[in-house]
Amino acid sequence: MAQFRLARLCLMLAAFGVTAPALVSSAHAQQKSDAPAAAAAPQDTVRPEIFKLLDPAAVKPLVDAKNFTEVQSRITQAEAFPNRTPYEDYVINRMKLTVASSTGNDAAAIPALEAVINSGKLSAGDKANFMQALGNMYFNAKNYPKALEWFERYTKESQTPDAVRPAMASAYYLQNDFAKTRDTLLPIIEAQEKAGQKPAEKDLRMLASSAIKMKDDAGYIVALEKLVRAYPSDDFWTDLVSRGVGRKAGFNQDTHLANLYRLQFAVAPKGMAPEEYTNLAELALRDGFPTEAKKALDAGYANGVLGTGGNAKAHAALRDKANKGAADDAKNIASGEASAAKAKTGAGLVNLGWAYATMDQADKGIGFIQQGIAKGGLKNVEEAKLRLGMAQARAGKKAEAIQTFEGIKGAGGAGDLAKYWILYLNQQG
Repeated sequence: MAQFRLARLCLMLAAFGVTAPALVSSAHAQQKSDAPAAAAAPQDTVRPEIFKLLDPAAVKPLVDAKNFTEVQSRITQAEAFPNRTPYEDYVINRMKLTVASSTGNDAAAIPALEAVINSGKLSAGDKANFMQALGNMYFNAKNYPKALEWFERYTKESQTPDAVRPAMASAYYLQNDFAKTRDTLLPIIEAQEKAGQKPAEKDLRMLASSAIKMKDDAGYIVALEKLVRAYPSDDFWTDLVSRGVGRKAGFNQDTHLANLYRLQFAVAPKGMAPEEYTNLAELALRDGFPTEAKKALDAGYANGVLGTGGNAKAHAALRDKANKGAADDAKNIASGEASAAKAKTGAGLVNLGWAYATMDQADKGIGFIQQGIAKGGLKNVEEAKLRLGMAQARAGKKAEAIQTFEGIKGAGGAGDLAKYWILYLNQQG
């Protein structure tokens, strides 16, 4: 996961200001002591000598002109006064913060910001904003324990605790605490999904990376599913199909390997490796679906991964075989309808229906597959239902396909294949 810097302090604080607070000198307050109570001066004042140095009317033009040397000189002179009150220290630290944030001096900004936060002079809202900014400062300085200390304080004292949780997760991640990264991120992501919001891709990637670091295969699959749902790509889909189905314990290759490649061919055709195109083609030829084999090989050639390198001749031979079989099938497929209908089991009808589906006659194929399932005697009913759902998807019958896939609960990979077909179809327009 790529590291990133949080917003600089000067940007974070721009919205609520870092200039010195309104000042009232103690001399000025004394002059007004005879005024009515309603117009009494604030309790927090600074002595006239310090007020003269830090008077905002005098300092602001210096800041606007970027004359920070003069501003710093005034701060240094103010700090030289003995017996400063807490409020005078607060004012001085606010001025320090102005200079530090304006000049990008993070080392000077951090102690000034801590002092301002702990002064007791800030409103609740400003205090929360300053705490978040300080956490970001420590994060950017790669002091992740201190960053987490201030982020934790923010979550306890602010009205928007979730605002810093992604940054907290990043801090945990960057100090290799992957369990806390997951525990911090997952509730945020799930809440966003429940609210119909799209989680940030960087947060989902961090969740996935944390699972890999912990060797948590189940957690990684969960993160991949979320990535595919929010940011579908060939890479994410390829990884999900491989890990969520093919490499999952109990996957039945004898029954579902071809269906695995069929799912991958649908969701990420450009993400398939050369051997995956050829494996799908060989399995399709073995099972009597040469048109499906031809289409897989044609896609591999079109994507530039077949027909090159040391296997070019083997690819060409396999393609010739598929082309010949597809041509023969186109001429003779109708002749198999009667024998399939007379067979004792529905296997022939299911195969016939899938053959039609691969030949761009999915509507016709659906009927034969449904007849085959109804006739019974199938070796694997769930596999037949998968073919029915895939045929319905090819026919553009999205709702019917989803309904079919929702009814598939079989083991050996059938249920996982169906789940990801549903995920894929729900992403289609």
